[in-house]
Amino acid sequence: MLGPYRWNGSPSRWQIFQTGLHSLPLPQQRAVLLELCSYDGEFKNGRPPEGELTRLRGMLLSAGTPGAHAAQESLQKLEDWEAVNRSWQAALTKVQDDPDGAITATRTTIESVCKHICDERGVKYEDGWDLARLYKATSSAMQVAPDQHSEQIIKQILSGAATLVGGLAAMRNALSDAHGRGKRSVGPAPRHAKLAVNAGFAIAGFLIDTHVEKPPVSS
Repeated sequence: MLGPYRWNGSPSRWQIFQTGLHSLPLPQQRAVLLELCSYDGEFKNGRPPEGELTRLRGMLLSAGTPGAHAAQESLQKLEDWEAVNRSWQAALTKVQDDPDGAITATRTTIESVCKHICDERGVKYEDGWDLARLYKATSSAMQVAPDQHSEQIIKQILSGAATLVGGLAAMRNALSDAHGRGKRSVGPAPRHAKLAVNAGFAIAGFLIDTHVEKPPVSS
């Protein structure tokens, strides 16, 4: 792929790696680095810390979806949130090649975030609740529901967040792989998936940040 290499007067291995990586198109660069992040063989100088690998993997997967990257640090502070992490990574990995699945995974991520927060704050909910009702219970538990604020600009922003959640649920029902399609149906494009992921992860990130910054009071 890189052609012959002369070893006399050789640069460092890192320089060789950089040269080879930069010779590839950006999508292939990300694919190579993601594959290296998942490498489970032997390392000459020891395996990098798992936290650093997770951070790098998140940065690579969130290319084009800054909403996901912005909330990644807060998510890493939370223990036993494997279900959220799984749907989070699924949404990011599917944006380009499986827009349907990315939209579904984004909706699942928001739902999982809400349920995890409710569980940790002792808020009861039912599995049959729709996403809008689940989001309302979650936001109310952290005092970020629109009707809990009197300042107009804050109330407007929080109302917009609630409206966005409803829109994402509708988008998932209309465009994702959650339902079958007829012959003439057109699936979502990657740009639709990016819109859903960025919007959905902005909401998920807001909930996670609030949960971390305003931890539940121990009874």
